[in-house]
Amino acid sequence: MGKFEISTRTDGHFMFNLKASNGEIIMTSQGYTVKSSCQNGIESVKSNCSKKTMFTKEVAKDGSFYFNLTALNTQVIGTSQMYTSTQGRDNGIDSVRKNAPKAEVVDLTVN
Repeated sequence: MGKFEISTRTDGHFMFNLKASNGEIIMTSQGYTVKSSCQNGIESVKSNCSKKTMFTKEVAKDGSFYFNLTALNTQVIGTSQMYTSTQGRDNGIDSVRKNAPKAEVVDLTVN
């Protein structure tokens, strides 16, 4: 089963990674100034990932493939890693849809 990991960026902002059961990062969030907003972002992933229309399939300038998951307001919630093929990207979307809804949340900012 996948998990969300909340951590802190070097600029002090909070972020999360959604990881698959093998530990691979599937998707990364933007930076949030407060932890509660980051936690809300995780809940938004969980509620929006079931809708295929919330994923946008993208191509980077270097030709790599990636996806964004958006909220109802069209704001990007999370961005995938780069993939070398469209099939890899589509598998990444499937992995988010499979792992995110029941993923545990691990807060790495708590000492």
